[in-house]
Amino acid sequence: AGEHFQIFGVGLGDECILSGIMSVNGKKVLHMDRNPYYGGESSSITPLEELYKRFELPDGPPESMGRGRDWNVDLIPKFLMANGQLVKMLLYTEVTRYLDFKVVEGSFVYKGGKIYKVPSTETEALASNLMGMFEKRRFRKFLVFVANFDENDPKTFEGVDPKQTTMGEVYKKFDLGQDVIDFTGHALALYRTDDYLEQPCLETINRIKLYSESLARYGKSPYLYPLYGLGELPQGFARLSAIYGGTYMLNKPVDEIVVEDGHVIGVKSEGEIARCKQLICDPSYIPDRVRKAGQVIRVICILSHPIKNTNDANSCQIIIPQNQVNRKSDIYVCMISYAHNVAAQGKYIAIVSTTVETAEPEAEIEPALELLEPIDQKFVAISDMYEPTDDGSESQIFASRSYDATTHFETTCNDIKDIYKRMTGTLFNLKTLK
Repeated sequence: AGEHFQIFGVGLGDECILSGIMSVNGKKVLHMDRNPYYGGESSSITPLEELYKRFELPDGPPESMGRGRDWNVDLIPKFLMANGQLVKMLLYTEVTRYLDFKVVEGSFVYKGGKIYKVPSTETEALASNLMGMFEKRRFRKFLVFVANFDENDPKTFEGVDPKQTTMGEVYKKFDLGQDVIDFTGHALALYRTDDYLEQPCLETINRIKLYSESLARYGKSPYLYPLYGLGELPQGFARLSAIYGGTYMLNKPVDEIVVEDGHVIGVKSEGEIARCKQLICDPSYIPDRVRKAGQVIRVICILSHPIKNTNDANSCQIIIPQNQVNRKSDIYVCMISYAHNVAAQGKYIAIVSTTVETAEPEAEIEPALELLEPIDQKFVAISDMYEPTDDGSESQIFASRSYDATTHFETTCNDIKDIYKRMTGTLFNLKTLK
């Protein structure tokens, strides 16, 4: 192979999106994958028989599951924020022409064993059963403050210093109670833990703004999901890369990453070396340059009914804030269905995920499974999460992080921006791509 600049392992977010972006930037990209399909861990499995095989269920799907080919089941569930970073990357790189999105029908939050629609506009807040009359007025004031907040205009600060005042102090200022703090931090700002309360408030304010702006675009919820499943995303970026001269090889085993004098010079596959100056891969390709950073449990549940108390939504997200179930991190439920061409007619797929905290992960997600009963079939996966120990500055090997338990892409996009910055020495900016 001639001189190639990048060789990528594949994963949905990071490697595929970066290979597309680097191709647009005029780099020569070779993208290899040991799997026969695009997207590594984050692929969609089809037909349904394949999912049963993958989870070693010997009998295969019963007739009642309909045609196997009608199923595209994501192993890792993620929604896109309508106004979020990934949608901007998709629009900017025009990958959107290969994809069709549908709005997710509702966003719900768990409180005291029940689920409630997440209120995020003034009207919804005033009608919500989540809080009492006086709490509603205070929450409304808080939402108005956030909507008007502009970090470049001190007149909008109302005595808050975006870089000094912690989010906990902002909640105190508006006299918000614990339940409201729970759903604001976890269902609007989408934090997984409560560490953010001690941090300066600017990031949280921006996250709540992103939620409101995303919601404003389509009205039902701030989330989008592609027809035929998330496996469509890496394929879209693969096409983009190809248009700009990128090369793709599927089913290529990576035998060795070749390092000389401390930096990468190529990848060995089936006896041949493809040379490169930089390499991006998911952690599974370089076990000696990553460390384990915990575990995630994900349970894929097939249902024959919508989830109770969601107005029969054919897609939704439910967030169970950690405080509600005495945990340190939230539990997420992400539900999609035949309406997205990912399941047979009348079938629903709900995926429960959380960060493992005990020696009995399945017991940890019990509160979420109770919301889904009856469940036709469960597929349980416990995955190790890895993060790179090598920043790539010397080796020019850039590993992405494993997917976390969140059900949206914002954390993944931050990882992409981080790798981009380390690879190119410049900040990631969509405008520089054209």
